[in-house]
Amino acid sequence: MRAALYDRFGPADLLRVTELKRPEPGPGEVRVRVRVSGVNPTDWKTRAGAPGREMAWPFVVPNQDGAGDIDAVGTGVDPARVGERVWVYFAQWNRQFGAAAEWVCLHERQAVRLPDTASYELGASLGIPALTAAYALGADGGVEGLTVLVTGGAGAVGHFAIELARRAGARVVTTVSSPAKAQLAAAAGADAVVDYRTADDLAGAIRDAAGGPIDRIVEVAPGNLPFDAGIVAPGGAVVCYAATAEDPTIPVRTLMTANVLLRFMLIYTVPEAALARAVGEVSAALSDSALTELPNHVFSLDQIADAHRAVEEGAVGKVIVDLGR
Repeated sequence: MRAALYDRFGPADLLRVTELKRPEPGPGEVRVRVRVSGVNPTDWKTRAGAPGREMAWPFVVPNQDGAGDIDAVGTGVDPARVGERVWVYFAQWNRQFGAAAEWVCLHERQAVRLPDTASYELGASLGIPALTAAYALGADGGVEGLTVLVTGGAGAVGHFAIELARRAGARVVTTVSSPAKAQLAAAAGADAVVDYRTADDLAGAIRDAAGGPIDRIVEVAPGNLPFDAGIVAPGGAVVCYAATAEDPTIPVRTLMTANVLLRFMLIYTVPEAALARAVGEVSAALSDSALTELPNHVFSLDQIADAHRAVEEGAVGKVIVDLGR
């Protein structure tokens, strides 16, 4: 099979396409013929490595997310799953072989049925972003009847957070940094969109759009936490799903006084039961056609380095790799 790989940490130029042996599914596994592979920030950050970190394997096939068709199953897996359209998640988490290949084998629970109404492109866009959004929204109870602020509403996590929150019955306010991004957030269904670069009084604009304080904040930028402390409702929650080089200053007294819950999350390490609930919520939303695609930036497998660079440089929309149909 054709696959992309890198054999040391570093820039995107280290990625190359080569021939590898087609894998065979082990017990409890399925083999997926990957049609589309999604690229996330976590993929290029893993490839770039960190100071002092060493490769765990001689090479790594990157990318956590993808979509395709099950074409073989291991022992203990229902043979009826052969031919099933699926979206996959965590393909390369603590593993050597990810979704930037024509075939990937992984545990059957990581291959989730993709409805016929959903494209492979949408399926490959889910994984990390949609599961992060689902967990961030639901970790502290349902959001029906609440007001939710999604920061960065034009990003992949923000996009799915808007759609999942609306489906759950919340009023959704989101912040963006440009008119083009505002259009994307509005198309996802946000009730109100605030451009934080042009708002004279950002806190006031958010409160006006929300009709008061915010019950739940899905936060992409830890540096916003002091600001969030001024707009979150008493007893509300702020869930931060990203990290920066420097840790933010947290206004502890303000948050304590308002009995605000401050939660940090990494989707890879959430409790197993919570991850299963997130998968179920995303699947149910897919079945209801409640999730939509962002604008796609499509690359071929031979352009894998360009795909990683596009994400690293902040492409607006979703970067995907087409592996052929």
